Amino acid sequence: MIERRPTVGLVAAPFTPLTGDGDLHLDAIGPYAALLVDAGVAGAFVCGTTGEGISLTVAERQQVAERWLLRSPPGFRVFVHVGAAALADSRALAAHAAGCGAHGIACLAPFFFRPVGVAGLVEWCAAVAAAAPGVPFYYYHIPSMTGVQVSVAEFLERAGPRIPTLAGVKFTHDDLDDMVHCLRVDGGRYDILFGRDERSVEAHRLGVRGAVGSTFNFAPELFRAMIAAEERGDHGMADRLQADAVRLIVDLAGCCPQPLPAFKRAMAARGIDCGPVRPPLARPTAEQAARIDAVLAAHGITTADRVN
Repeated sequence: MIERRPTVGLVAAPFTPLTGDGDLHLDAIGPYAALLVDAGVAGAFVCGTTGEGISLTVAERQQVAERWLLRSPPGFRVFVHVGAAALADSRALAAHAAGCGAHGIACLAPFFFRPVGVAGLVEWCAAVAAAAPGVPFYYYHIPSMTGVQVSVAEFLERAGPRIPTLAGVKFTHDDLDDMVHCLRVDGGRYDILFGRDERSVEAHRLGVRGAVGSTFNFAPELFRAMIAAEERGDHGMADRLQADAVRLIVDLAGCCPQPLPAFKRAMAARGIDCGPVRPPLARPTAEQAARIDAVLAAHGITTADRVN
């Protein structure tokens, strides 16, 4: 039996640090992990969308996972995303994560040739989870990227008997009705990690206690204050802080055609230079970089001494 322990607090979705030439910069991960721990972040969701996992090779993803697990302190939970277009790649990544001691693995739906309905998705996830039989398995629901639209509550109901290690879902979607149903499946058995930073307060009010987000990398204090206000009953303050977070996200995303390059640049303002993005994402132009820096300064996220 695997340990099914609910996730409480913020789990950052780390950027993958790269050199100026686009190679892995693994030495940045130790200081990165330390920064997140110091900021009160509960864990890391490695090589997901924010980490450009799909743009990395299998070998690179394994190196990134190894380093995060090596440099993270006890109690800091590391989830490794293992989704890929090829089942053999996902299984290899799952087995490797298990061997490294991952606290959980997550897998998005295949996104080019897609599974047929919930039944097809269950079979895919079962095959991936079977490669890491001792590790909690999470389905990573992100239909905006995969195009796979299913009822996640139905997935949990049908996958539970099929996947012994099924622990929960990383729910990155705006269908909060489906999310609430997920929270109730099998008496609330499953760990639901919410993945829309812009709606964190709503999700918390509906019962979610764990969240995974890219903004938690460079603005964790904002989200911790938001949740603290909500939990002490100061809903007005929580709403205002959520509005501040939305403005930060919208302002950064508006600096260049793709939001991830702007978000990744924001980490330098927290002392961790994660380098450029991988193609097909485009590096910010000089003008766009200046706009990003101005937005960060306006939101009180100022450039700090780099520690790597």
